Amino acid sequence: MADELKWYVIHTYSGYENTVVTSIEQAVENRSMHDLIVETSIPMETVTEITDNGPKTVERKVMPGYVLIKMILTDETWHLVREIRGVTGFVGDGTKAIPLSDDEISALGVEKREILVSYDVGDSVKITDGALESFIGTVEELDKERGKVRVVVSMFGRETPVELDLDQVEPLN
Repeated sequence: MADELKWYVIHTYSGYENTVVTSIEQAVENRSMHDLIVETSIPMETVTEITDNGPKTVERKVMPGYVLIKMILTDETWHLVREIRGVTGFVGDGTKAIPLSDDEISALGVEKREILVSYDVGDSVKITDGALESFIGTVEELDKERGKVRVVVSMFGRETPVELDLDQVEPLN
């Protein structure tokens, strides 16, 4: 059943995103549908705005007018969501809701995948994927929050820093 859980995008009236999320959560609670509708989310980003009073950090909606929902799509869940005040429909073709792909989910930062790394700054690593596959380098910087690693690789007699995803390198034994 967990295989059927997918992320969908709901279109809402602009400014109604928080109301829609609250209403969906309340409807799920009232109808005991926790196993069908698991999570709702409004993608947010933290932005620093420069104002007359200096820099100010604010949370801003990445996609105003849209709400993400993780659910199993059935006639019952489709109708529950469509009948919420402020919802104009699912994103998809016509009356069919289309789930987000894994790449889209990662790009939106909805689900964080934690990658455990067995190397640290200063360790020798082998690049396992990409244009520099099978090159060997030294870890210069680790950014686990962004999922990136900077590796210094020797190419043509020069030290060249390369930024890669954490899962594109493995420790050298």
